[in-house]
Parts: sequence; structure tokens; C-alpha cells
Amino acid sequence: MATSPPHPSYPVGPPDGAPVAGSGTAGSSRHAHWWHRAWVRYGALSTLLAISGLVILALVREETGTEGFLVGLGLAVLPVPLLIAAFRWLDRVEPGPWRNLLFCFAWGACAAALIAIVANSFATRWIATATADPSSADTLGATVIAPVVEESAKAAAVLLVFLFRRRDFTGIVDGVVIAGVTATGFAFTENILYLGTAFGTDQLTGGSGIASVTAATFFVRIVMSPFAHPLFTVLTGIGFGIAAFSADRRPLRRVAFPLGGLLLAMGMHAMWNGSSAFGEYGFFAVYAAFMVPIFGLLTWLVIWTRQRELKTVRAELPAYAVAGWLTPAEPYALGSMRARRIARQYARRHAGRAAAREAARYEAYATSLAFLRHRARRGSPGADFAVRERELLGELWRRREVARPALDHAARITAPPVPVTVPPWPVYGVYGYGHQPAAYPAYNPYRS
Repeated sequence: MATSPPHPSYPVGPPDGAPVAGSGTAGSSRHAHWWHRAWVRYGALSTLLAISGLVILALVREETGTEGFLVGLGLAVLPVPLLIAAFRWLDRVEPGPWRNLLFCFAWGACAAALIAIVANSFATRWIATATADPSSADTLGATVIAPVVEESAKAAAVLLVFLFRRRDFTGIVDGVVIAGVTATGFAFTENILYLGTAFGTDQLTGGSGIASVTAATFFVRIVMSPFAHPLFTVLTGIGFGIAAFSADRRPLRRVAFPLGGLLLAMGMHAMWNGSSAFGEYGFFAVYAAFMVPIFGLLTWLVIWTRQRELKTVRAELPAYAVAGWLTPAEPYALGSMRARRIARQYARRHAGRAAAREAARYEAYATSLAFLRHRARRGSPGADFAVRERELLGELWRRREVARPALDHAARITAPPVPVTVPPWPVYGVYGYGHQPAAYPAYNPYRS
């Protein structure tokens, strides 16, 4: 049965003893095996991605030629900034670190693309040899083999972030962003291959202008369906996001949802690839009947989830306002995207860009603190709840002089004064709702 996390006590001084992230394992890391060290893992992963990038570059260039590669690269890069900006916008409530997005894009563009090219080619050739029917092998490869291989390769990046960057993977929005950026990288490499090949075909046939194969490929892949690959993989990300929000005591649920999301992604990918088999207008029928509605539904789901996250911020942070870590108006201001933006603008106007960046970090840490407490109340606090809460409170304390005036100003502009909750506070006890007993020891995050 879930129990409530204790209410934090009033801050009695600056958190000089607050540990930084990862400091709790500093002593043990000196005695860890060499393969457990962070720099070894980062070096191995960077080397893997670099080798994959060089190999995929050579394969695509060999397939398209140098001129076709450059044309494909120039056209394929066009939707990338828009897609990255869209996913970053969705992640504004609790922005994840850029290094995670960089890894996901690199994995999709290099490792996943290389796995897909090698596995798809091998499987298609094997089927063609076994059946002596190359046309059927191509159809089977596009509708069955490619969706399974490609979605599995992209899902590997989501799984790695889920396992090794657990603090940055807290819900559905994080899953959507991580999966979407991974698929954007994959689509980028794939578009270079398709557009470069189309350009080579036009060079041989003399095609040019709107009637060329390059123009048709650009219209279908870049104009009409730049979100196709992200849309498929986002289903996997949603599954991982639900698993991240689930309690640790439900292991079956934490496996079933990611697996279910992956299967849905494979199914939609197969339907998209097989649309050409539905007749002359099969592509447009699948596009209008499935792709656009599902895209709209998933967009609504993500925006609705983001609004739920803002409500969580407004609901969980008042406990810290009561304890003195936040001002009374901050929980509302931190739960409003408009108020956050006004606070950053105020900090920039009165203290410069560095202050605006500190205010943005303050907002991000406060949001992480609210989500941490919310997970604890739902019964999945994690073994490092107290350590993580202490770290986040320390980060807020160090930035309070810059962020508090900005957030108070934003709160005055966007909302009326927010009432302060007075004790006793309701908690989720082992016997249900009740008030915190007088004998319950107050939690001091800086007491050893």
C-alpha cells in the first residue's frame, strides 16, 4: 500500500552540504571494474555511433553517387529543424537534456539506419533466393521485414534512454520526444538514400522539373509525410512512457506497454508500406483514413498530457511553499507556461541572459521536484527519493535570488494571489487519508 512522502521541513540555511548528482557513488566508483566507469561507456557508445555513421555514409554514397548524395542531403535536411523544434516544444514543461536528444538523433541516423539497411537487404535476398520470386520478396520485405527491423532498431534507442537515463524519462511526453527525435534521425538518413537515388534516376532518364522522380519523391516524403517515421515510433515511446509512470511493483505492466507500443508501431508501419498494394489511390486512402487522424489523435494526447503535467506541478509544489522552499505564488506560476515565459523575460530584462537561463533551470528543477513527489505519492518513489529531492531542493536554493522575483512578477501578472495551505496537511497514510500525526518526525533534507 502506498505511503506519502514526508513533508519537507523549513530550510534553515543554504544547502552547502547538498550532493551533486552522482556524488553518492563517487566512493564506490573508484573500486568499480573499468567497464562500469561512465567514461568507458560513453567512449564505447560514441565509437559505435561514429563507426556506424561512417559505414552508413559509405553505403548511401555508393548507392546514390557523390552528386546524388549531396542533392539528397540538401533536400533531406529541410524538415529536420522543424521536427526537432516541434518535439522540443512538446517537452517545454520539463525539458530533457540536449545530450539525450543528440544521442537519439545520432542513433536513428547512424546505428538504426545501418541495422535497417543491412538486415533488410539480407532478408530480402534470402527470401528471393528461397522463393525464386524477386517481386514477391520485395513486397514481403517492404510490408513485413522492414517494419519489424526498422521499428526494433529505433526502439533500441528509447530502451537505452529508459534504462540508463531514468531520471530524464518520467512519462508519456518524454517517451514521445525521445522516440520522435530518434525516428527523425532515421528518416533523415532514409530520405538521403531515396532522394539521392531518385536524382540518379533522373540523370539517366533526363527527367527534370515537376515531372521528375526527384520532385515526386520530395513531395511524398518531405512535404506530405515528414512525420511518418516519427509517428510510428512515437507509439513505442508512449508505451515506454506509460511504463515509466507505472509503479515498480507492476513488472508485467512495465513490459507489456512498451511491447504493445512496439507492435502497434510495426503494424502501422506495415500498413503504410503496403499502401501501394491497395490500388492506384491506396497511398492517398491510407494517408487520409489513417495517418492524418492518428496524427491528430496523438497530437491531442501529447498536449493533453502536457496540461496534466502542469496540473501536477500546481498540485505538488504547495507542500514546498508551506515549508518555505518556494514563495506562495510560485506553484501557480510554475504550473503556467505563460507565467514561465514572462518570468524568463523579466529575468532577461532586469539581469541579462545569464539570469534568464538560471530562471529557466529553476523552472526545470522545480518541475522535476513536483514529478518526483507525484511518483512517490503514487507508490513508485524509487530508492533514491530522499537523495534526489535533496539535490533538487539544493539547485532551487542556489537560484532563488534570481528566479523568485521573476516568478513572483509573473504570478502577479497572470493570476490573483494564491492562498497558502496551512497545516495540518492531508497525507496518504498506510490506513488511507489522514492528518500527519504530531509524533511523525519532520523531514529535513539536509539532516544527516
